[in-house]
Amino acid sequence: MQVRPPEDIVIRALTGYSTRHPWKVIALWAVLSVVLSALAPTLIGRVTQNRTGDFLPRSYDSAAALEIAEEQFGVNPDATTVTMLVARSDGKPLGAGDQKRVEAEAAKLAQRRVIMPREDDRPNFLVPDRSQTPRIAPAMMAPDRSFELLSVELIGNRTDKGVQGVYRAFRDAARTQFSEAGMRTGFTGSLADTVDTTDSHATAAKVGGALLMGLILLINVLVFRSVLAALLPLVAVAMISGVAGGAVAGAALLTGRKLDAGTPDLIGVVLLGIGIDYLLFLLFRFREQLRARPEQSAREAAGQVSGRVGTAITSAALTIVAGFATLGVATFGQFRSLGPAVAVAVLVMLLGSLTLLPALLAAAGRKMFWPSKALGHEPGEGRAARFGVRVARRPMTMTFACVALLAALAAGLIGIRMDYGQGNAAAKTPATATATEISRALPAGVSDPTSVFVTASDGGTLTAGRLDGLSRALTRVKGVGQVARTVLNKDHRAARIDLYPTADPQSRQARDLASGPVRAAVARHTPAGTTAHVGGTAAIYADISTAVDRDLRTVFPVAAALIALILLLLLRSLLAPLVLMLSVGLGFAATLGAATLLFQHGLGNPGVDFTLPLVLFLFVVALGTDYNILIADRIREEMQRPGPARHAVARAVQHTSPAIATAGLVLAGSFATLATTPGNEQIAFAVTLGILLSALVLSLVLVPALAALLGRSIWWPVRPRPIKGGHPQHRANAPAPEPDQVVMAD
Repeated sequence: MQVRPPEDIVIRALTGYSTRHPWKVIALWAVLSVVLSALAPTLIGRVTQNRTGDFLPRSYDSAAALEIAEEQFGVNPDATTVTMLVARSDGKPLGAGDQKRVEAEAAKLAQRRVIMPREDDRPNFLVPDRSQTPRIAPAMMAPDRSFELLSVELIGNRTDKGVQGVYRAFRDAARTQFSEAGMRTGFTGSLADTVDTTDSHATAAKVGGALLMGLILLINVLVFRSVLAALLPLVAVAMISGVAGGAVAGAALLTGRKLDAGTPDLIGVVLLGIGIDYLLFLLFRFREQLRARPEQSAREAAGQVSGRVGTAITSAALTIVAGFATLGVATFGQFRSLGPAVAVAVLVMLLGSLTLLPALLAAAGRKMFWPSKALGHEPGEGRAARFGVRVARRPMTMTFACVALLAALAAGLIGIRMDYGQGNAAAKTPATATATEISRALPAGVSDPTSVFVTASDGGTLTAGRLDGLSRALTRVKGVGQVARTVLNKDHRAARIDLYPTADPQSRQARDLASGPVRAAVARHTPAGTTAHVGGTAAIYADISTAVDRDLRTVFPVAAALIALILLLLLRSLLAPLVLMLSVGLGFAATLGAATLLFQHGLGNPGVDFTLPLVLFLFVVALGTDYNILIADRIREEMQRPGPARHAVARAVQHTSPAIATAGLVLAGSFATLATTPGNEQIAFAVTLGILLSALVLSLVLVPALAALLGRSIWWPVRPRPIKGGHPQHRANAPAPEPDQVVMAD
């Protein structure tokens, strides 16, 4: 009598209930999807965070500066500032009368409430109203009086569509109003840059989304020759993703965690990819079962297939959860919030894969593959069978070819650098054009200064005279173009000194300046009885670079250990998990090396995005391990049948390669669409390549080739013994063994 592990019993209980009562399960998921999808935008708006610096622990210098800015100077943590340039339309310098006109027009704008445009038909109570009256203040006059700068403060996250709509409405109104006064305007800053870039990518994003949907439909139609099998993955994943989005936002709200504004989009791509992957795994095995047992009822077949594949899906999903859960030990809050968010979303997708997806199989039955006639006969030897035989016959050659390819790509890691810039200097948008115009007359950092915050620690008060020595020292720092006058807070216990670097505040030069010479000057010249902290964008990203370096050294080994533990529990072997981990590790190095070759060495970028190594490690190792788990699980199952181990490897590749190849293409296509999102080009390229390498090279060639070389020893220390007639599960559910086409030594 076979004793099943407890987790196997739970999985089969879920899949069994879902296939016996499919319509109840489908109805429940439909209701949850509608309700949580409707609530998700409102909840997401409440848990997203605007400033990257808020993700830093308060022990960092720039984070302490942010806290002083909020507590002592009333800076709103939810505010985003736009710099507005005003100049005469005829290009002449601004006179005294022009300056008064600018002030008068700005005062009118500051008294006018900007109504948020509504672009959809959703009920008003489901859409947060971002309508507001902007705060406008004069900032600076150009030395040659060619333009004047105004500071415009709006409340809300710059990635919030409502806030973006408010900015567009304000921008258009300001342009019209100043144009009537004979003046032109320009806008720059993070919000202006985000909106301009989003608008310029709007068409590409729509086309990319349409192409992805078309790709998924086309691949499924070609593979299954069925309308329902092509449409079902999209419908099912959309339902589960709606529930997952609400669950992520609700979990963040309950735990008090703040999410980065880009997290929801990233989660959506992840869920689309892995959800369709899991459904494809089920569909291929369901079709295989129906072909092998034509007399079996569709619901019974769905129950048996879901129970069997559910174990591999659960292990694959838990691998992703474990990988991302390790981000909880990171010090950088953007990573620390991303990990649990993705983990919650994947757990919801796992629950849907064990309930909704089996229910859909049971409900559709054999109609799932209509109008294809392929269920009525066993397919002949095709490409998959020939490919499996080729891998099993020449495992040494295949292993060498894979390792050579991956090593060549990994060589790109030589000289890798991290890029902490947040802007795209190559992007030609109105915001960057305005920033360039400003930099020709003023220091580049004038719209985004580095600020020194000084507080009295001796119980006394501060005066501008007391801080003159510090101000003079800062003016002598090479790279500081200008130092503004000292600003004191109301009780004179805190002061702010703004510095305008000559370098772009988002550049490496500005970060090095803030973290090096500026902080050194502050440390030497801060008056006795006071404490000082350096803040601003450049200082924040300098501290983020330190935090990320520390996190990479912590998260990588912890994630690898957890993933290895899951593989040990699933495969019940010491050698097989080692083989899988080494293969995905080589795949990670190859993918990051290829990204470095393209973006740093090829396109001349300062380096690769600082988040890329961690995000890539988690996605390629965690998601890529999905395919390794599927092929390894099938190899183990096939090795429990009589015959040489290499025959078992050939059969495993034959039966799983269509599912893995199809799933890999769909998942890679999902991540490729991130390229249409501004700032995500590197992640889109790297993860897409990593998934393709994981699916097509590692899982279908390298791992089977190593299994063929090692034979049943790969399952050491407990090698599976061939069972007469095969594994009980295999005897009940799988097709009869096909005759071997070639003779292969074990």
